[in-house]
Amino acid sequence: MIAFVSGRVAALGPDTAVVQVGGVGMAVHCAPRTLAGLRVGQDATLSTSLVVREDSLTLYGFADDDERQVFEVLQTASGVGPRLAQAMLVVHAPDDLRRAFATEDEKALTAVPGIGKKGAQRLLLELKDRIGAPVGAAAPAGGAPRAASWRDQLHAALVGLGYAAREADEAVAAVEPQAEAVAAETGAPPQVGSLLRAALQTLNRAR
Repeated sequence: MIAFVSGRVAALGPDTAVVQVGGVGMAVHCAPRTLAGLRVGQDATLSTSLVVREDSLTLYGFADDDERQVFEVLQTASGVGPRLAQAMLVVHAPDDLRRAFATEDEKALTAVPGIGKKGAQRLLLELKDRIGAPVGAAAPAGGAPRAASWRDQLHAALVGLGYAAREADEAVAAVEPQAEAVAAETGAPPQVGSLLRAALQTLNRAR
């Protein structure tokens, strides 16, 4: 297993970072929040989890080992693959997920795109005793897990890809109607990865 990669960031894409390790470029799939902390040409260390399939080897990267461990525990539930596990960590931080399972908060889990009410109930049943207790600060008032802001994640990801703050502001504003439409239709936060691709298209058209 590849537990981490450390080296110079050679390239950044909407959902991938290429890290140069010993003369080899390692493509690592990352959430926008993780990509936002990376800069091309600078050194970086990412905790990683290697997902092996019959026809592929895919490396997923995380800002710290806690995220990686939660990512792997989530996949022990039936029906949860790496993409859904990553989506859960995009919407909720690791401790927020632990609190959601500890308090059997179905609403927090259904806020993740791809998880419905029945899926949330199944996940609570399978993972409540596996994912562990929160390890960080106490839960916010009301006990509800705090969902990450898609606007902040998207803006940070665009700046991390090299766009100026003003360009990032304009791109976020351009995709806001799309994000609001998705939220109204599904009742869940929009997927930041999809919004990032749409934002990049608007930026490319503007240049």
